[in-house]
Formats: sequence, structure tokens, C-alpha cells
Amino acid sequence: MDTLVPQAFAFAGQELAGRVALVTGASRNIGRAIALTLAQGGAAVVVVGRHDREAVDAVVATIEAAGGRALGMLGDVTQPDEVTAIVEASLNTFGRLDILVNNAAIRSEAPLDDLTYARWREVMTLALDAPFLLAKAALEPLSRSGEGTIVNIGGLTAHIGARNRAHVVAAKAGLDGLTRALAHEMAERGVTVNLVSPGLIDTVRGDGHRPHHHASTANLLGRRGTPDEVAAMVRFLSGPAARYITGQTLHVNGGAYLG
Repeated sequence: MDTLVPQAFAFAGQELAGRVALVTGASRNIGRAIALTLAQGGAAVVVVGRHDREAVDAVVATIEAAGGRALGMLGDVTQPDEVTAIVEASLNTFGRLDILVNNAAIRSEAPLDDLTYARWREVMTLALDAPFLLAKAALEPLSRSGEGTIVNIGGLTAHIGARNRAHVVAAKAGLDGLTRALAHEMAERGVTVNLVSPGLIDTVRGDGHRPHHHASTANLLGRRGTPDEVAAMVRFLSGPAARYITGQTLHVNGGAYLG
């Protein structure tokens, strides 16, 4: 049976009540856990996926079954027109937008001699262009929120490197930089911008493949994390207790990288 929140956060109540969150890549794994956890905190959630309508609808149904509010949307967040349409639909449905979580990403592997420029651009576009486009499209409603928040989802390999992942490492490192730049620009609007960097998380890839670097990277706690543990950090950064935190990278990695 689905639960909407890690047990450790049950005490937090409805600290996000009245707020609206937009989560990309929200149909499965970490994105799904983020959408469900923000909903448990009281936020209405716009659940955005790229291809899988059934999976998006299942997340929406889980939120609604627990008494929450949600809107499911399919869209390509690398396309400016589609990003604009997603943000407009969010505002038309819920009347506001307070939280933007840029989670959508491609985490593929390829040695440099097999890595095509098309694949490089595909990863860069989703990891960097999409957060830029979404931040631009959501700028005004986030600024009006009074508690506007952007949380970008990065990755451990941006800080430690990895074989066969030049495209992913470079993209996630760039997202770190974008986070800091946006924190500077959006502070005067009352919008915080932070990045959550997951480590080894127990997720299921579409092809069932476990990345090579997962087999060779250890952490202090000796286990993989769960999507809910990443989502808990996103929920904290989205809430009223985190309004003095901006421009930061928060690591959720069990001690694989001590930054």
C-alpha cells in the first residue's frame, strides 16, 4: 500500500497547506516520492511526466485518495512552449505556484568513444535547459508567493566524478552552478534556490540496469538510500523552516561524499 510520507516526518503536519508545487519527472522513483511527500505536507501538486500517462495518473490518484489535490500533465520540459503551457495550466487550476522541483533527468552511461554528440546534448538539455526554462516561466508566480522555492535535483557524481558518465557529470555540475546563480538573482524576490544531491538511491531504471559507478562506490552507512529520504530533504527545503537557506547543495548520500 502506498504511503505519502516517510514515518519520521509524520510530525510535520500540514506545513505546506495552501501552497502549490510543480514537480518534473514525477511519475516514478525520486520524483514520485517528492510529489507524494509534498502532498502529504499539504501542498497541491502538479505531477509532470514526459511519456507515461498511466504512471502520472497513478501518482495523481494516490494523492487524491489521501485527500490531497493534484494535476497530472505530460510535457517535454526542454521545449519553451510546453513549459509555458505547463506553468499556465498550473496557475489556471490552482491559482498560484510556490514550489518548483526540477527533478527530470537522464542518467545514462556511455564510454567517451561511444558517447555521441546527440546523446551529450540530450542530457545537457534536460539537466540544464529545462530548469532554466521552468525558472523563467515560473518567475512571476514564485515571486508573488512570498515563500517561493526552487529545488533542483543534482547527483553525487557531479562531486566525485564517474567513468562512462562525462555527459551526466558535466550536466549535474552545471546544475550546481545554475543553482548558485539563481539564488543570487532571486533572493531579492524572496525566492530561495537550493540543490539536493542524492547519492546511491534504490531506484528502478526503465531498463532495469544498475549504473557501473553504483557497484564501485561505497558510503559510510553501508546501504542505498530510499527515494523517500531524498523527498524528505526536498520537503524541508520547501517549507517555512528553511527560509534562511539558499544557494546551497544539500547531500543525501549516506556519507559517500563529505562536502
